Amino acid sequence: MSCQAGLHRRCQLESCPTHERNPFCQHDLALALALYTGQRRSDLVQLGKQHVRDGWLIFTQHKNRNRNPVRQEIPIIPDLQRIIDASPVGDLTFLVTTFGQPFTSNGFGNRFRKWCDEASLPQCSVHGLRKAAAARLAELDCTEFEIMAITGHRTSKEVTRYTRAASQKARAESALKRMSREQK
Repeated sequence: MSCQAGLHRRCQLESCPTHERNPFCQHDLALALALYTGQRRSDLVQLGKQHVRDGWLIFTQHKNRNRNPVRQEIPIIPDLQRIIDASPVGDLTFLVTTFGQPFTSNGFGNRFRKWCDEASLPQCSVHGLRKAAAARLAELDCTEFEIMAITGHRTSKEVTRYTRAASQKARAESALKRMSREQK
């Protein structure tokens, strides 16, 4: 979660030139898309207006698209919609390079790495935001199947790995609350 706070803080404090015209930068949009959709960078770079239908992002995940495609339908929550609406976006994709062109997956990964480095967050990555999204959902007591519905995982193995620490914390809190009630 420090990724989100760190990049946002950097953009706010260092008077990003984009903020004079618009309160949101490309990295704000990238963060929001990653944290609110839990998708891989190969999917984030393909998302655009053509994937929005009645307040939902509807797309097929890039990974395994030819062999075993995973079709995703994810609601666009109000915070994400607000950021999309306020951000500069491309014609075909939400995320675009400084030249207005869609990012490649590797190009986006490199650009995101640069944003993180500039914000003194060398430990952060796009994939780390995917993990953070899953962990955040687990902390909100979402089931593994609910998390899988967002991230597009087909089995719970990877989701369990992503959310183990968050789930442990929630389970410990829940158990001790029950114990406290029992002692009263």
